[in-house]
Amino acid sequence: MSNLDLLLKGLAIGLAIAAPVGPIGLLCIRRSLAQGKLAGFVTGMGAATADGVYGAIGAFGITAISALLVDQQRWLALAGGLFLIWLGIAGIRRAPATEAAALSRSARDLAGYFLSTFALTLTNPATILSFAAVFAGLGLGAGSTGGMSAGSIGAALVTIAGVFSGSAAWWLFLSSGVGWLRTRLGPGLLIWINRLSGLILIGFGLFAVWTALR
Repeated sequence: MSNLDLLLKGLAIGLAIAAPVGPIGLLCIRRSLAQGKLAGFVTGMGAATADGVYGAIGAFGITAISALLVDQQRWLALAGGLFLIWLGIAGIRRAPATEAAALSRSARDLAGYFLSTFALTLTNPATILSFAAVFAGLGLGAGSTGGMSAGSIGAALVTIAGVFSGSAAWWLFLSSGVGWLRTRLGPGLLIWINRLSGLILIGFGLFAVWTALR
């Protein structure tokens, strides 16, 4: 399989992982509407980076890290649920930014947006299993041959790059589209959309906590 084929397969995998609208997608939409498209894109890039990390763990068969994260999945899900609840409450209390403020987001704000979704995505370590299955299906990864040659390492890296690029492309598309819509909505409607999305995030968080504790 050529590097181009692997890259295209990785792009498709990245898009398939990122596109379903869950709590991360909702958070990207909410921030794009409330804080501008740059905030939404940076939010999505945090998730794309975490997917890349989990993809690397799955591809290179780092079993010690994988086993540790999967064993602690319940507590990670609980932490992620509580974090979603906090983000939802904070989002409801925070008014949408003006257009000028949205364009002048500080580096500290953007770092916070990135790190929050990076951490949230890492609270779903079962993603490692999905990536491991994908790489095994492609004939890549340490698990497929009992070890990795230089060629298979290179192929895994190309596929991981494709996964990251596909995920990043989706977040760019989503944040740009929602950011464009933002300029056509009145401030009153933005406030209500911000509140509704915050409530939905709280709902996602409560469900995650309930699932972890049952």
